[in-house]
Amino acid sequence: MKAHESHPFDLGPDLSLDALRSAYRAGTISPRMLIAGLLERAKELNPEYRLFIHILDDNEIEPYLAALDGKSADSLPLYGVPFAIKDNIDLAGIPTTAACPAFAYTPEQSATLVAQLIALGAIPIGKTNLDQFATGLNGTRSPYGECRNSVLADYPSGGSSAGSSLAVALGVASFALGTDTAGSGRVPAALNNLVGTKPSRGLLSTAGVVPACRTLDCVTYFTASAREASELLALTARFDPRDEYSRCNPAWNHAAAFGTPARFRVGVPRAEDLAFFGCNEGPALFCAAIEAIRAIGGEPVEVDFSPFLQAARLLYEGPWVAERYTVVGPLLERDPEAVLPVIRAVLAKAPGATAVEAFTAQYRLQGFKAQCDALMAGVDCMLTPTIGRPVTLAELHAEPVLRNSELGYYTNFMNLLDYAAVAVPSGFMRNGLPWGVTLFGRAFTDQYLLSLSDALQRHLALPTVGGHPARSAAPSARAQHDRARIVVCGAHLEGLPLNWQLTSRTARLVERTVSSPHYKLYALAGGPPRRPGMLRVAEGGAAIEIEVWELPSSELGSFLTGIPAPLGLGKVELGDGRWETGFICEPCGIEGASDITALGGWRAYLEHLRTQNS
Repeated sequence: MKAHESHPFDLGPDLSLDALRSAYRAGTISPRMLIAGLLERAKELNPEYRLFIHILDDNEIEPYLAALDGKSADSLPLYGVPFAIKDNIDLAGIPTTAACPAFAYTPEQSATLVAQLIALGAIPIGKTNLDQFATGLNGTRSPYGECRNSVLADYPSGGSSAGSSLAVALGVASFALGTDTAGSGRVPAALNNLVGTKPSRGLLSTAGVVPACRTLDCVTYFTASAREASELLALTARFDPRDEYSRCNPAWNHAAAFGTPARFRVGVPRAEDLAFFGCNEGPALFCAAIEAIRAIGGEPVEVDFSPFLQAARLLYEGPWVAERYTVVGPLLERDPEAVLPVIRAVLAKAPGATAVEAFTAQYRLQGFKAQCDALMAGVDCMLTPTIGRPVTLAELHAEPVLRNSELGYYTNFMNLLDYAAVAVPSGFMRNGLPWGVTLFGRAFTDQYLLSLSDALQRHLALPTVGGHPARSAAPSARAQHDRARIVVCGAHLEGLPLNWQLTSRTARLVERTVSSPHYKLYALAGGPPRRPGMLRVAEGGAAIEIEVWELPSSELGSFLTGIPAPLGLGKVELGDGRWETGFICEPCGIEGASDITALGGWRAYLEHLRTQNS
């Protein structure tokens, strides 16, 4: 589908963050006007799509609107931005049901993340439908009705964050909160042409969230664009004392990490590991996505995907299903008919799980994680389809467990292995149904993954709710992740005496190249070991042979403190115009040094000395 063709997503008001800010600043609309219209639209859509369990009424929403009185769009980052909340996440004074009326309770306090968003100016409009107790990936397991797809009525919305995805896809919320334990924040995104951001575990607070698997759960964002998800994540990724599983966001994953990606290596599963479950279009769509990744600077690298898939099977075949029982079990034992039959079937074996089985499964998982982490160390991220193929509502009704399982083929392992992931649209099927891929990476590379997703959206220029991301200019900053690049020119080169200082920190060689022709190279006095100094000059310089290494950002500080004067780390210009962090020399350091620029590099200098001494 071409970007200029009409599409079901070209509907409703433009609720993108930038569009709302512009409209509020211009005075063409007010939060009260906008929210009134959106609530009416939500009520009109709900009988067909079943996206809301509870839509806030005028009295319930008034305190949030009143809190904005006297304020302006410039006073709060999310001033007047409407958002929807999955109904396993608390909103003070509104029942939380987890799609089970017998379980419902009314919280006095909002979930930490909800409270954060409201304090930033956002306005909650309703609680959204879900697969009961967030157990399912399809959106049909709810006593409040099945959630149909936003494009095609014969297909489901995906779940378990079904209504949250529809709230954004149907144009009644700028963004929505979901949860993701096994894919619930990614599968619905793929089926409704949205970005689904599943952050690193603990990055967003889960305090005030009804657990599915407490040790694995993540709160997710549904947005039209990766750029909006980046902004929301930057605003709300905070350590929360209320959440025992909360983790601090490292500096390399803050807002400044979002940018335009440089060249990167992306792992793709081997052909024998890919599964499309009979879908004829899936293989071509995934190949097209790989080519789009190439176009934005990616180098695809084939990876053995089998340990990821083996880890995925543990989620429902192993004892983790017992963790779900800790929440639902008391209700099941008291009133089993209050829980849907399919959920009862999923949890049936949970009471029999033993501690021995739990530890055995943990040992197996740790073995898979060691294998997967080793594979991930050689790439910047991984790329997979988000789902193998979409299933129809009829297929789900006929074989609910099998078809739900197929939807989780590429998603179930993610939280078990502690990775971050972003589902991003990458195309449309011939019937118009959205199709997408997932970029995933090591924990706390969320902003980097969103940077890649943003670049992919701008390159593909697909239609989205609220406009086209491709119309946005590329970020001026360079995307960053949990690895720092270091330019070395002397004793730290591969095989030379100080290279161990890199390899002992699990650094890897990225490339051998040259600097720009603006440097002089000197053999410094002293040693051993012999050391060079590279000095930027206005004239008389040359291109110097260098290596670019990459090491974990957490190791950069200890590496830096071990560098003796007159050397240090600064910015080095490469031959292709890039600037990277690398070794530089203070001008005072060249006193008594030998100018070896003409030799073109440190290895050539060492060979020159060897020849002289032989």
